[in-house]
Amino acid sequence: MTSSERWLTALESRHFSDLTFQEISRALRALSATYVERRDTILEGAALSGAGKRAAFALFYGPLHYLLLSRIVAALGARGFSRATLVDLGCGTGAAGAAWAELSQPSQVIGVDIHPWALGEAAHTYRDFGLRAKTVRSDVMRFALPKSPAMILASYTINELRDADRAALLPRLLDRAARGDRVLIVEPLARSAARWWNTWADAFAAAGGRSDEWRFPAELPPLVAKLDRAAGLDHSQFTGRSLYIGQT
Repeated sequence: MTSSERWLTALESRHFSDLTFQEISRALRALSATYVERRDTILEGAALSGAGKRAAFALFYGPLHYLLLSRIVAALGARGFSRATLVDLGCGTGAAGAAWAELSQPSQVIGVDIHPWALGEAAHTYRDFGLRAKTVRSDVMRFALPKSPAMILASYTINELRDADRAALLPRLLDRAARGDRVLIVEPLARSAARWWNTWADAFAAAGGRSDEWRFPAELPPLVAKLDRAAGLDHSQFTGRSLYIGQT
């Protein structure tokens, strides 16, 4: 059994112990509506309110983020480097960080999130992938990046920040890139969800980085495909966009 298979099996066992498929698929529809129609409530914790939404996030969006990040990292050739620490900012369930770590083998992963449930899930994820890792409860702005060489990931995180925090974070990340760190930002493809994107893309380009849009054919794990159909969604493709600075 591969690390990802072990992780998916553990996810199903953990979250179906208290909830039925029907309950989780119903929660997934509500969660999807939160992201599409009521994004202003995300900062208030609406996305992870209730056991059903948390299970849906872990079982559905976690694997989607893992699969998308795996493909983006492979396409970029964004490998790690000796003694690097992978910092997973706004780590959620840790799926995106695990995807990059699986392909780059950092010395350590640090998952950073404000939500205690997310940190618990991330700890499970990192353990299932056999990663040396720790989790830190902090918001993105208050977390002190390590002084050692780092791979800095923000997957589906920057868009959820307040405007002032987002503006303050950009020069911090560019400064780390100038010191030789890798920085990878991933967000949804829909431009309406990220009006700040062009400013960041221009800044990354000026610093020697790149901006990409991605579309990959989707091969969904069986449970994810079943939830996709039950919730009336259509993930026939993995889509996203990224900003990256670093050697390949």
